[in-house]
Amino acid sequence: MQGMRLKLIAAADPDVFQERLDRFIEGLPEETVIVDIKFSTSTTASQTLYAALVQYKQVEAWAE
Repeated sequence: MQGMRLKLIAAADPDVFQERLDRFIEGLPEETVIVDIKFSTSTTASQTLYAALVQYKQVEAWAE
C-alpha cells in the first residue's frame, strides 16, 4: 500500500513507553490516519519491554 508508514516505539518503563507513544501520536500531522496499533510485551530475567508498532498513513486534507 503506497504511503503507508510504520513507527516502532519501545521502552522498559511503562510510563516512559506511554509518554513516547503519546508524544508520537500528538506530533502527527492532522491529515494522518492511524490504521492500526499492535502492542506487545516481552520479559527477560526481571525486565519487561513494552512495544507498539504504529501503522499510519497521510491522506488528503478534508474539504468542507
